[in-house]
Amino acid sequence: MVGAIFILLARDAFFGNGPVSISLQVLGFALAGWARITFGFHSFRFTANPTRDSLVTTGPYRYIRNPIYGAASLIMWSGVAVHWSPMNATLAAVATAALIVKIACEEPPLRATYPEYAEYSRKTARLVPFVV
Repeated sequence: MVGAIFILLARDAFFGNGPVSISLQVLGFALAGWARITFGFHSFRFTANPTRDSLVTTGPYRYIRNPIYGAASLIMWSGVAVHWSPMNATLAAVATAALIVKIACEEPPLRATYPEYAEYSRKTARLVPFVV
């Protein structure tokens, strides 16, 4: 995932260049920031292990179970859309597939740690608000 994003950056295909793509990317960065603040900086980690704190269901987590991943996808696809090529689309698809795999790996420990996660996941979208 990170490799695909770095290649998109190297190809100058990551950042938007018009008002719509830039606005979408600013929205993506704002969503990621809101999610990070809501989740808490003290629990930042790269592993899929859940924290021993309570399940976060406020802020953007009220609408999306993975708002940071959703924000990253919005940022990336907004840039790729204006720098469209088969290679750029393939790189974005690879990064998106990696995110989906990461989510699939993170959910079982969450279900095991938080009994309320089952109900939360039934009513909250994974990546796109209001699309479960």
